[in-house]
Amino acid sequence: MARAISAHTALAGVLGDPVRHSLSPAMHNAALTSLGLNWVYLALPTPAAALETVVKAMETLNCRGLNVTIPHKQAVAALCSELCPLAERLGAVNTLVPRPQGGWLGTNTDVEGFLAPLRNDGDGDAPGWAGRRAVVLGCGGSARAVVAGLVALGCAPISVAARRPEAVAAFVAACRAWAPQLEPLAWEHLGAALAEAALLVNTTPVGMATSGDAEAVDRCPLRPAELDALAVGCTVYDLIYTPRPTALLRAAAARQLPCLDGLEMLVQQGAASLRLWSGLETVPVTAMRDAAITALAASSQGSD
Repeated sequence: MARAISAHTALAGVLGDPVRHSLSPAMHNAALTSLGLNWVYLALPTPAAALETVVKAMETLNCRGLNVTIPHKQAVAALCSELCPLAERLGAVNTLVPRPQGGWLGTNTDVEGFLAPLRNDGDGDAPGWAGRRAVVLGCGGSARAVVAGLVALGCAPISVAARRPEAVAAFVAACRAWAPQLEPLAWEHLGAALAEAALLVNTTPVGMATSGDAEAVDRCPLRPAELDALAVGCTVYDLIYTPRPTALLRAAAARQLPCLDGLEMLVQQGAASLRLWSGLETVPVTAMRDAAITALAASSQGSD
């Protein structure tokens, strides 16, 4: 049953470019319905040139909260009146919370979302990660949140590999102050590192379903020899959730390795954002997850 929209309906949403593919409206509107909040959550396409204008306009409109996705997570930090310590450390913001005195508090719930499935294996007991090696593929914006999560878990060492060595070096240098166990990993040495890894996290877009590129879903960030090098029991975590599973996770499952995709991270970071906006300690995570899965299935069938 559709919710009634009235003159009292409040607005929340997600800023990005592109953003029409986002599952956030489906999962947040399901939660808002469940909670009985008279809010509506919209996808708000925001080109980089319009970011400042849109952020200020949303404040003027008394928007209840905003999520921020690619490519704005770093740029939006400069538009915040205040940053939480985590967002300031990462230099990346994915959630804007209106301040009582005006302006936006910039925070980051991606770390909490990333950690959630690693802290619960479904039986209530997560494996111990302290002192175990983690390998991260990619050094873009989401990799910073991943590394922060791995630091919180106590992983050591944390190795970061990407195709451009200069990008990896810059990434490690930028994070070194708060991630001393972080080390650059040359791609040609990836196999040896994977043989010792307890956790592999893919933050690259390789294997993501891309409009107009039917072959994208069959791409894997690792070569067969690198896949074969994965340690027995290594958990493989791909932040991509479309398709489900990705080529990487299909290959990992064929080797009987534990697998995680990015859908739960999406749900949990969204739930964390909603708690901040609403002031509620408990939000309907199950309803959010179910709505996201339903929307994802519909989009894979070509539905709007």
